[in-house]
Amino acid sequence: MSTLTGTAHLLRLIARVDRIRLTVWALVLGFVPVGVASSFATLYETEASRQGLVATIASAPGLVALLGPVNGTSIGALTAWRVGTIGAVLVALMAAFTIIRHTRLEEETGRRELLGSTVMGRHAPVLAAALITLATGTVIGALLTGGLIGLGESASGAVAFGLSWALVATVFVAVGALAAQLAESAGGARAIAGSAIGLFFALRLAGDGGAANGVGWLSWLSPIGWVNKLEPYGEERWWVIALFIAIALLIGSVALVLSSQRDVGAGYFPPRPGPGTAAPLLSSPIGLAWRLHRGAVIGWSIAIALFATIWGGLADTVGKLFEDNPQLAEIFEAMGGAGTLTDIFFAAAMGIVALIVSAYAIDAALTLRSEEDGLRAEPILATPTPRLRWATSHVLFAVVVPIFIMTLAGVTAGLTYGTMSGEIARQIGDLVEAALLQVPAIWVAGGVAVALYGLAPRRTSLSWAALVGFLLVGQLGQILQFPQWVLNLSPFTHVPAPPEPVTLVPLLALTAIAALLVGIGLIGFGRRDVL
Repeated sequence: MSTLTGTAHLLRLIARVDRIRLTVWALVLGFVPVGVASSFATLYETEASRQGLVATIASAPGLVALLGPVNGTSIGALTAWRVGTIGAVLVALMAAFTIIRHTRLEEETGRRELLGSTVMGRHAPVLAAALITLATGTVIGALLTGGLIGLGESASGAVAFGLSWALVATVFVAVGALAAQLAESAGGARAIAGSAIGLFFALRLAGDGGAANGVGWLSWLSPIGWVNKLEPYGEERWWVIALFIAIALLIGSVALVLSSQRDVGAGYFPPRPGPGTAAPLLSSPIGLAWRLHRGAVIGWSIAIALFATIWGGLADTVGKLFEDNPQLAEIFEAMGGAGTLTDIFFAAAMGIVALIVSAYAIDAALTLRSEEDGLRAEPILATPTPRLRWATSHVLFAVVVPIFIMTLAGVTAGLTYGTMSGEIARQIGDLVEAALLQVPAIWVAGGVAVALYGLAPRRTSLSWAALVGFLLVGQLGQILQFPQWVLNLSPFTHVPAPPEPVTLVPLLALTAIAALLVGIGLIGFGRRDVL
């Protein structure tokens, strides 16, 4: 029997299971750039206005770091600049998480072993999941390309832009497949893949923002940075395609080799033997929860601190950025900024950090689902441990850790920028305040995950869909000219942006909504059967 036997049957199964989820991904990511292009065509109708915008972008390393370089003065080039990096990150998340869901999660829940007892080759699940995900990435690229061509933009530029996102999907299919081989759980695999995406984004940010300082080569180490290096609507370096293909083949080959060398259900690295007796801390639900969450807490904290340090160091270049370009200032104000030009930059960057930390909050809350699916919750609940106490021990990390991580982001960014500006204490205080104002919105994102876990545990993936929606609304909503009621659906829309006066009403309202969602989830969990 071939190792690929049964691939066609699994293709049909995965396509049926994920038909709605992947269709939504394709439609949203495929058509959002088209809407952004239409908005740019309205904002910058003349070639002279676009040339002024491009010159302003090129003279600001902080802006280039945040969104990447711009490769021309056409509407297509501006669109690729504005959504290229954000879209590439979303495509990467879609690709990695989809293949993990259909490989490692299937093993974790035991369904892979059940299928393996039939006539099915060892590599069939990986190949089927990869093909479905690659097809989704191809559809995204095709929709993007067709939409921009339909608006009258250059066909070659549209093909390069669409192809860049499809190739990002190809690379991160391989990254997700490798993560699924290394980790013993779906949560661990998602953490590895998410960390890789964060690392590649940080390399792109540091390379593009520090090109003038001789570190531009760093962005060449990042597949996310290659989206810009392909230069859609610019020189269109078609040879960069070979980099995507080579790294995807390399990582994918390693994943297949590791898949052949491990047992079904196990990670490639076997767990270390534990001590003969459990630590006293593990005698309580909160102690066990800390043991499960501590790796993620440390990893996320380090990643966010490094990220905040990078953009804190770049903020000094933003001070004179928008003096001659009020339209550009409006774009960044739409991302959450207000006040001085540096305030605008920090508000936009802090909003991105908050969205990233929201991913941690969701992942921490969904540890409940992982423990339940892995049949590790039932033995604990068979003891005198109350359900509410067990569930609350995990929810606590989704509530408390975001406060710590956002504070850390404010301190590191403030320390970096304050060292250059000579106002360390003031900058730390201002940025910590700006960071903590985002926390209630993060709690709402985590609360959505808890509510879904309690009421509809098989639909917890919708919490990730909600986060993607918050990202699109927050980063692109005003540029796409969404009506206000749509903008209001994102909790991050209601976060005050210093130095505007901070009012407690929206913060208290967001906190109350988050508490309500968590309460609904916990009550729902207390009333339903354990899966």
